[in-house]
Parts: sequence; structure tokens; C-alpha cells
Amino acid sequence: MKSLYWRISLSFIIVLLLVGTSYIFITAKNAQRYFQETTQKLNAEVASYLIKEVNPFQDGKVDEEALGIIMHSMMAVNPGIEVYLLNPEGEILSYVVLDQLVKLKSVDIDPVRKFVEQEGSEFILGDDPRNPGSTSVFSVAPVYENDRLLGYVYITLESEKFDAISADLLGSYWLGLTFNSILITLIVGLLIGLVLIAWLTRHLNKVVVAVEEFKEGNLLARVPESDSQSDLALLGKTFNSMADTILKNIDELKNVDSLRRELIANVSHDLRNPLAIINGYVETLQIRDEKLTTEEKRKYYKIILNSVDKLTKLVTDLFDLSKLESGQMQVRKEKLKIQELLYDSSLKYELLAKAKDIEISSTICPQLPPVHADLYLLDRVIQNLLDNAVKYTPEHGEIELEACAVPGGVKVRVKNSGEGIPKEDLDSIFDRYYKVEKDSKGIEGSGLGLAIVKKILEIHDAKIGISSDSKTYTEFEFVLPV
Repeated sequence: MKSLYWRISLSFIIVLLLVGTSYIFITAKNAQRYFQETTQKLNAEVASYLIKEVNPFQDGKVDEEALGIIMHSMMAVNPGIEVYLLNPEGEILSYVVLDQLVKLKSVDIDPVRKFVEQEGSEFILGDDPRNPGSTSVFSVAPVYENDRLLGYVYITLESEKFDAISADLLGSYWLGLTFNSILITLIVGLLIGLVLIAWLTRHLNKVVVAVEEFKEGNLLARVPESDSQSDLALLGKTFNSMADTILKNIDELKNVDSLRRELIANVSHDLRNPLAIINGYVETLQIRDEKLTTEEKRKYYKIILNSVDKLTKLVTDLFDLSKLESGQMQVRKEKLKIQELLYDSSLKYELLAKAKDIEISSTICPQLPPVHADLYLLDRVIQNLLDNAVKYTPEHGEIELEACAVPGGVKVRVKNSGEGIPKEDLDSIFDRYYKVEKDSKGIEGSGLGLAIVKKILEIHDAKIGISSDSKTYTEFEFVLPV
């Protein structure tokens, strides 16, 4: 009973029962109305025929003898009717009712007048004098004397005896109707409904089985594909898509975890090296302080400071990259002239470039539009790219720095000569902690510079591109929006 099939089936049975009950109630009401309307149509002129034979008024007063004749005549013809004599306002002046208690002193005159106006052409119910608050079908005729309305002959066509007999017959009628038609209809509808529910939910069982297998650890469990366009078939396809996504995410998490382990190992290695150098030289200074010459001490202090600088840069890069990736880096964009930033950056690296006899040539197109960027972050991008270029440009090489306007922005290009980047490494050059083999080039670095560049440019709605022929040059370029 916990399965969806049985719950839907139970709900369907309850709905069928409610529909069947409603059907019985509505049919009873309509049947009763049909019978009442038929009775009224059939006997609409009974009151008119009666006053043609006997006038219940004599000289403006009720003729009791005439009422007696009416009683005998009516009861002989139809013992199920009751005759009332009303004044023009609806007050009951007299009546012919066998052994029954009349509880009303007057009836609503509006249905009476409406019946007379329409000559019984419409179905109208009037007050039942025996039962206050209830209505009955009736026939009525006005009584005139010398063109003066004296009252109405009001004949109810459903006496108490009629009601009792009708109730008994109605019970038998409904018993037969229920067992002969409604019950058969409900049973047939129930059987058809259960079959249809089973057919419509056939895909659900496959989904349930696949979900159970997936929950038990079978990540390759899938719902069999179906050409049906039903909601349950769509549910199966959605589950398959979801399972594929989960599997893909698991693989990505495994890759991320592998990269995390590799990152920790690399960072630990790069932190350990300068720390070991600092520790070694500090111990040397402590142990051999009196034996070392001033030149040796100056040399050791310089090595220690260089190692501290490397540690500081590595920690700073890690901290900045972490804030960039988590969205915690404060960004203050403003209008700025990028040509000034490029001139300042090239001047900073001129001394480093001269030490390797590297020429830095700057080409800044005139009238560059201002860009919308964070000054500190954009300066970090330029410096990282120039620092990278100086490191990997051989002696007597060249670095080109260029900025020109393009539609919608300003394109910045940094190109350096020398051995480029292998094509197989171009896709991963911006990955966190990617480093070109430093052992073969004798170059130290944190491996985070280009990853930081990429994140900063993403914040500025810009993408960085790279091109290299693996032998003679490497070129980076990006477009900043104006």
C-alpha cells in the first residue's frame, strides 16, 4: 500500500465513490423535479375545471356546502390532492384535507399570481400548508364574481399520503438503479481505471528500480530510454541526466582533490626550500659569527633576504588567488588611462631587462579611451605579465608592450622573444600552480602569476589569450572594456 500505484488506485476508488454518490444525488434531484413538473403540467387546469363545476363562493362568502361537493368530487377522482380556498392576499379561508393538520394560515401569494399569469406554462412550486418551509407542486384558479376577484382555489398535488407512497417507491427505485446501473458502472470504471493506472505508471517502476540501484552505490544505473513523451518517461530522462551530472561532478571533485594534493605538495616544496636556506644561513651566522668576514656576512644576509622575498611573494600570491577565487577581493573600478599605467610598469622593469640586455619597446596608440578598471588589480596584471616576460626572455632578447583601441575596448599585448610554450601546454598555462619546467631553464617562480592574471581579467569581463610557436616567441593579449 506504500507504492504509488496503490495510493493512486485508492485515490481513484475514493473519487469514483464520490462521483457515484454525486451522480445519485443529482439524478434524484432531477428525477424528483421531472416528476413534479410532469405532475404539474398534467394537472395544471384541475383547479379551473373545478370552479367551472362548483363555485366555492356564494354572494362573496365561502359556500361550505360547495366545498363539501368539491371534497367528494376531488377525493373520488384523486385522493392524493388537497384543496384550499384562499383570499386575494393568500390567507387560507377554508380547505378540504382528510385527517391532516394544516399548519399555515396563509401561503405566499406571488407563486400563485405568477402561475395564473402564465396559465401554468412554467414549472412553479408553491407553499405546502401542511409543512411550513417546504414547497409543493400545485394547480390554482382565480374565482371572480361580477368581475371582482374573491380569491383562489389552491390545489396541492402532493399530499402527505402521496409523499409517503413516493418515498417508499423512491427507495425501491434507487435500490434497483444502484445495483443495476451505478454499481455496474463503478465496477467497470474501477477495473478500467486500475488497468490505465498500471499502464500509465509502467515507467515509474523502472525509475524506482534505477533510483534504488543508484542509492545502493551503482552509479552507472540508468532508466531504460523510451520514445514516450509522457511525464514519467521525461522523469526517467531527467534522472539519467541528473545521474550523469552527479557522476561528472564526482569525477571533477576527484580531479580537484588531486590538484589540491598536488598544489599542497608544490607549495610545501616551495615554502620548504627558502625556509631551509634561511634556517641554514642563520645557523651558520650563529655558529661562525666571529669567524666570518664582513663580506661573507653581507653575502649571507642578502641570500636570507632574497629567500624572505620569495616566501613573501609566494604567500601573497596564494592569499590573493584565494581571495579572487572566493570573490572576497575588494574591487574598486574607476575610469583610468591605461597608457600611464603601461609607461610606469615598463619603467619599473627596465633595470631588470637591462641586466639581461633585454630591450623593452612600448607602442601606445594615441588618444586611447579611458577604461573602467581597478587600478591596483590592473597594475598587478601588467606587472605579472612583464615579470613573466623578463624571466623567460633570453639575454639580448626583446619584449614588446602594445596598447591600441579596438571596437568596444582597449587591447593590450605583451610579447617576448625566446623559446615559447609547447602547444600541448597552452591550454593549461593559466591553471593554478602550472609552471614551465624550471630545472631546464633555471627559473624559479610560484606558478600562480598567470592564474592570478586570468582571475583578475575575469572580474573585469575580459579574457586573456595566448599564442606561441614553441620556438621564437610567446604573446599574451586581452581587451579591457572602455
